[in-house]
Amino acid sequence: MKPPPFEYRAPTTVEEACAVLASLEDAKVLAGGQSLVPLLNFRLARPAYIVDINRIAAIDRIYERDGGVAVQALARQAAVEDSEIVARVCPLLTAAVRLVAHRVIRNRGTLCGNLAHADPASELPAVLLALGGHVVARSIRGERVIEADRLFSGVMETALAPDELLVEAWFPASSQPFAVIEESRRHGDFALAGVVRAVDRLALFGVAPTPVLADPRDPARGLQPSGDLEATAEFRLHLVRVLTGKAFAA
Repeated sequence: MKPPPFEYRAPTTVEEACAVLASLEDAKVLAGGQSLVPLLNFRLARPAYIVDINRIAAIDRIYERDGGVAVQALARQAAVEDSEIVARVCPLLTAAVRLVAHRVIRNRGTLCGNLAHADPASELPAVLLALGGHVVARSIRGERVIEADRLFSGVMETALAPDELLVEAWFPASSQPFAVIEESRRHGDFALAGVVRAVDRLALFGVAPTPVLADPRDPARGLQPSGDLEATAEFRLHLVRVLTGKAFAA
């Protein structure tokens, strides 16, 4: 299949990208494209404009700041996976990114794009939430920090404004014990359910419209996951309890 018609923009600076987003209605940002392009090809997304940020230089850094690790907008997931800085400062993030799809996808997909896409079955939003991290958004109005517990608002919905560009994600340093455990039909598939443990904090993914923080003593309390062809709601609740037990026994 091929995507619906759209107009293409390719800014070369962050400032230009923000100006372009401010001037357009119904625009989508293209970074890695591993989520957006399939949506376009299946015509599940029909934006009027595509804003390709891949020509912007020097926004692919991974570096330490403020007791954690910062990952810029064009840093590929594979670069995060291979980063010595991430492995040393935030090994939970290293463990989680290795569960994202397959290496060939991670070679192109970006960490910030994954967060902006906000798929509820994705590992990285849950890691950001469990660690209490944040993202940095830029627009012509300036820069703002959005904490993880305010970022995710629904299925593939975030608090990012249409004219904002997610330029960086920040993950606090992780310490032992930590775990990220999921259950999927096949390696690389989206999780039927998953848990992220960061010391005594627990975040769940794949069982609600957004990643959620949960009580490790009763992780399924208040959850109302949906059922589908892959798993019933009851089975997802069962997985949450079993995976939480494994995470806190690790």
